[in-house]
Amino acid sequence: MHIVIMGCGRVGASLARALERRGHSVAVIDIVQDAFRRLGPEFQGKTVKGVGFDRQVLQRAGIERADGFAAVSSGDNSNILAARVVRETFEVHNVVARIYDQNRAEVYERLGIPSVATVRWAADQVLRRLLPSGSEPMWRDPSGSVRLIEVHVHHGWVGRRITDLEAATRARIPFLMRFGSGCVPNATTVFQDGDLAYAAVTNEQVADVEDVLGNPPVEH
Repeated sequence: MHIVIMGCGRVGASLARALERRGHSVAVIDIVQDAFRRLGPEFQGKTVKGVGFDRQVLQRAGIERADGFAAVSSGDNSNILAARVVRETFEVHNVVARIYDQNRAEVYERLGIPSVATVRWAADQVLRRLLPSGSEPMWRDPSGSVRLIEVHVHHGWVGRRITDLEAATRARIPFLMRFGSGCVPNATTVFQDGDLAYAAVTNEQVADVEDVLGNPPVEH
């Protein structure tokens, strides 16, 4: 996967290094050249100096081939503007923005843009949104054999019923987050753009579920 990160502060640099350690290509955008020093000498990704919501800057960072975008600069307005430009102009749907103001974060969640408002856990939470595979589960039973995971769902599933997702994965999807509110799906619930899906799976199912939903539906 290719991931573009806007902001090379402590969170952005930590996120970039974590992604690269997992074997992904990374491009980092920041308006301050010296900020890239936080990445360290071992960082092999691309650095782009400029404003993260500028289209040409985004293109230099490889946004047109990006699988995900994280806006983690120090400014709420810049983060949300960049997230909207990336989703609406470049049609990258795997987008997350860090927002310092909790109230504003809830508003943007309702607009369908996932956001992380807590600074302390920002890097871990953004990483989970971008790369659910291998992340810590949201819940695990005492025996350690069953877990609840947040699953990245490919945009190609938008418009399909939740029962179709369950049939394809052979796993239960007990609830969704939609516009910042929980939603328990029924037989007619349709997966919408911006929904966050949570799957109840055994340990053995995790990789298969993430693989199936992380790719477009297979037509038979």
